[in-house]
Amino acid sequence: MRTPAYRPFIPFVAITSAALLLTACGSGSGGPGGTDASGVAAKSDEVPTTDVVSAVRKDDAAARLLPAGTTSLTVAVSVGGTPPGTTYLADGTTLTGQDVDFTKAVARVLGIKLKVEQASFEAILPALDSGKYDFGASNFGVTNERRKTIDFVTYVNDGQGFATRKDSKLPKITDLKQLCGLNVATGAGTTFEATLEAGKHVCADAGKKAYRVQTYAESSAVWSSLQQGRSDIVMSTINGLRYAVAHQQGLKFLNEYHRLDVGFAFKKGTKLAPAFQAAVNRLLSDGTYRRILEKWGTTGSAIKASRINPPELKD
Repeated sequence: MRTPAYRPFIPFVAITSAALLLTACGSGSGGPGGTDASGVAAKSDEVPTTDVVSAVRKDDAAARLLPAGTTSLTVAVSVGGTPPGTTYLADGTTLTGQDVDFTKAVARVLGIKLKVEQASFEAILPALDSGKYDFGASNFGVTNERRKTIDFVTYVNDGQGFATRKDSKLPKITDLKQLCGLNVATGAGTTFEATLEAGKHVCADAGKKAYRVQTYAESSAVWSSLQQGRSDIVMSTINGLRYAVAHQQGLKFLNEYHRLDVGFAFKKGTKLAPAFQAAVNRLLSDGTYRRILEKWGTTGSAIKASRINPPELKD
């Protein structure tokens, strides 16, 4: 969900072909080691490489919903470096991750090619209005504030949560007042940063020392901050937290805080939304959707049907 500064354009124009972003084949639909009963990927030093997309075929009914003449689209992605978010395979150039798989699969259903550009997470949504990108695919949570300027087509349900070091005595976080006086690490330009900044007043209201929000452009920097003691706690995606805890020593997942739908992001008023919604629903019906979630250990994020601009989930 987070990324370094803008990187040069990296084409994967042949996204409708079999071997674009991922190499085949891994060790089963759950990726290396599979998943445990909670849907968390089992510990492994490798990023899952199971090919869950190349068998997807074009759906003419969904493709007809595209604006006339649409054969190629430009998608913006941010590279956070930590699965199940977008990261690189061992070659250092091939992109992979849950959002990558969903983007590739939707493109195959619609029969379109994609041009991929990398940008910082916080830069993607503002750039959609200018037409720089046709859509964004970087685990964007659907919030009422974002819906004022962005259209969304949902494909998973993720949300906000907390993690810390195993030696921490911090309990489950149910109220931001529990963070007062602490250093909280999170990603720049995210819903987590927005939630933390909006809630800072709770400490002053309670006569307590405010918590400090520490933002980082790369997820690796967030975790380094926690592991090295510069931060007391991390707020991030539920799926990202669970993956990190399963793959890093000395961490523990505290709890989910606020669930959010996640969707492809478009300029407000886009005509692409119906086609993307139909494509996601096709993936749900043909089994590809389930295979993608199993690969990344995120089966707890499954949705029953894709929606266009649903209201923000309320706990």
